[in-house]
Amino acid sequence: MKYLEALQERAESAQAVETLYRHEAAARIASLEQERAFAFRRLNLMRTLAAAMRPQAGDGEWQHDNEIAVARAIAALLAKLGWSSDSDARDAMLDNFTPVIVALHRAELIGSGTVEEVGEALARFEAWYAATFSVSFWMLFENPIPDTPRVDF
Repeated sequence: MKYLEALQERAESAQAVETLYRHEAAARIASLEQERAFAFRRLNLMRTLAAAMRPQAGDGEWQHDNEIAVARAIAALLAKLGWSSDSDARDAMLDNFTPVIVALHRAELIGSGTVEEVGEALARFEAWYAATFSVSFWMLFENPIPDTPRVDF
């Protein structure tokens, strides 16, 4: 019986190692999935803001006005978030996000800024948002998919 007990111990040990590895792998996959999702959310938002800041047909003398470009980007951000009413939290978010918009405008449209400045401004904003609200800013763009019941006819 001693041999069978040893085999049992090895089998249980292997099972424990496998279970631990599966938990670690699942946690790592979830972390990578969130990193990917946030990276694409950053990309999509920055694309939207850059597009909103580009001069529009019919802008005339306003086509190079920095304040109008920033205001358009803010409007696009609020629309993307679905925010239509004022609040202290919204105002604080906009105060802290506006430097990101300005840096993006300078880097992408005017050419007087750098990619690094945009990245640094965004990193500062993300850190502020996480410290202030205890959640990543990019969670605001989470789109949960509701369960749909399956019906067989």
